[in-house]
Amino acid sequence: MNVAVVALKTLTLLLGGSITFYAYRAYRRNGSPALRALAVGFGAVTLGALVAGIVDQLLPVNSDLALVVESAFTTLGFAVILYSLHVE
Repeated sequence: MNVAVVALKTLTLLLGGSITFYAYRAYRRNGSPALRALAVGFGAVTLGALVAGIVDQLLPVNSDLALVVESAFTTLGFAVILYSLHVE
C-alpha cells in the first residue's frame, strides 16, 4: 500500500465528509433545494475518492480503473454542484 495515497484519501474523506455534513445541516435548517443538491454533490465527490481508494488499494484490478471511478464520481458531483448554483 502506498502510505501517501492512503493518507491523502483519508484526509479527503474527512474534509469532504465535513463539507457534506455542514451542507446537509444547512439544508435541514432552511429546507433549500440548492443546499440539498450541494450536499449531494460534495457527497458524490467524497464518495468517489473513497471508492477509488478502495479499488486502487484493495482490489486486484488495473489501477487505471481507480482513476476512472474517481473521475466519474467527480464529474457527477461537480455536475450536481453546478446544478445547485442554479436552483432556486
